[in-house]
Amino acid sequence: MCDHDHLPKSPSASKKDKKVHEQEHATWNRRSFIQALGLAGAGGMVLANSAVSASKPSPLSVALSQSENENILVIIRLKGGNDGLNTIVPVYDYGTYANLRPTIKHNTADLFNLNTNFALPNYMNSLQSVWGDGNMKVIHGVGYPQQNLSHFRSSEIWASTDDINFEPTGWWGRYFEDLYPDYLINPPEIPPAVQIGSLGNLIFDGVNSNYAFSVANPAQLANVAQNGSLHDVTDIPDCVYGDKLLFMRATANTTFTYAGVINDAYMASNNDVPYADEQLANQLAIVARMIKGGLGTKVYMVTLGSFDTHANQVNDHRTLLEDLADSIKDFFDDLSATGMQNNVLAMTISEFGRRPYENGSNGTDHGAASPVMLFGPGLNGSGFVGEHPDLNVWDSNDNLLPSTDFRDVYSTVLTDWFCLDPSVVSTILLNQTYEHLDLGLSCESLSVTDFSDTTKLSHVAIYQNDRTYIELQMPVTGNVDIKLYDITGREIATLKNEILFPGRHRIDVKAAVKGRLSYGQYLYRIALGGQFYSAPLLIK
Repeated sequence: MCDHDHLPKSPSASKKDKKVHEQEHATWNRRSFIQALGLAGAGGMVLANSAVSASKPSPLSVALSQSENENILVIIRLKGGNDGLNTIVPVYDYGTYANLRPTIKHNTADLFNLNTNFALPNYMNSLQSVWGDGNMKVIHGVGYPQQNLSHFRSSEIWASTDDINFEPTGWWGRYFEDLYPDYLINPPEIPPAVQIGSLGNLIFDGVNSNYAFSVANPAQLANVAQNGSLHDVTDIPDCVYGDKLLFMRATANTTFTYAGVINDAYMASNNDVPYADEQLANQLAIVARMIKGGLGTKVYMVTLGSFDTHANQVNDHRTLLEDLADSIKDFFDDLSATGMQNNVLAMTISEFGRRPYENGSNGTDHGAASPVMLFGPGLNGSGFVGEHPDLNVWDSNDNLLPSTDFRDVYSTVLTDWFCLDPSVVSTILLNQTYEHLDLGLSCESLSVTDFSDTTKLSHVAIYQNDRTYIELQMPVTGNVDIKLYDITGREIATLKNEILFPGRHRIDVKAAVKGRLSYGQYLYRIALGGQFYSAPLLIK
């Protein structure tokens, strides 16, 4: 945990805090490095020099694709913990604000008022017209109870929606097996989610994988789409080295599943406004082209960072917020050129806010509550939602108290923007029900997906004593057909094809194959009652 105490600090305390901070970032970077290699199911792609990863369909994505509207969500991740008090300035209590931040405060002459209580710094003036046109809302004090001050853990909480347990799946990937159980063998034609500018995040993780891919630029996308793969998977030596080589080559090939459709959409459109050559601007310019090019993807996530402003906050925070404000304005102007702005909602998230007071390094340390900003004509008017935290009331770690749970925001967006039935939303959010917020969003139609199927097959690959098993929990009597495939999709063997009764059944994979089975990654596919389920397994 990267926690910082009251200022001023002793030299020894400052050194200790700095070491803790560096250790946590080292952990974060090691995980990102593993993901970038594709070893954890994540990677990066580059379109117009911006890193991109495209997430394959999650159950939620499928539910969205089946809804009766064409709405799109763009999640803007403010990575590092955005300082909410210097973003949305509480001028209603300016004296307290200024006393807490004598060095890094915004002077009143450097602000433009959104209303009599809150203001933005002048360098975010690109948002003046966005606010004036009724296309911006601010949700005050967003966070969760017992705020964790670790970048890594708090980001996981925002992605998984679970602040108690270490939930390994994200709210976008959680019900992949339930709603799209046969993805590994039969993926859809378009990527339901596209992530840009980050090396991966738990938000798109299902039980089995993160489903991301990696290329350098749009020209390479076209080349991959034409050739189908990058590496030969047929001329492989029959040995342990060959097994590993096959696995790595096949994994690389599968990363380009959606290369063609993304490239087609990107090349079929243009940006109708000039974007600055900045971090977020480059990403949103790509998203605009994908949307305008008819890709059909429902969810995008872009990343701007780093907001971890322990020092030199005045200059660093300004650079980031200028990029945010200018890019939002350009993005919606770009969409407006083709009349597509009404179906796009943009929403900021950040793992936490900052302390109410500045530290001894002209910055702020890890905090709790921070505003979430939403943009788009679908908001039906600008305004504020919820109560701003009291600047004089802090928790035991000297942080502002959250007044809005971040899952209230997720729940409301899913219900009022994507028109999902509340019971479906509760399932997505780990069977919890959260408060509905008045964001001005409205559903013209409602699509209800049935998640209450009690006949769903439960299955899992398990490993015991150097053996690999597939374990089934049969809900009803039925004929089960289980086939094994290599990572390229080539059928290897039929593991089981017979009637099984309700209850638990276990299949020894190697014994069922009755022949040599090389070490490495495989896929299995189960057919039961017209439904298909697929998942990876490892032969050790």
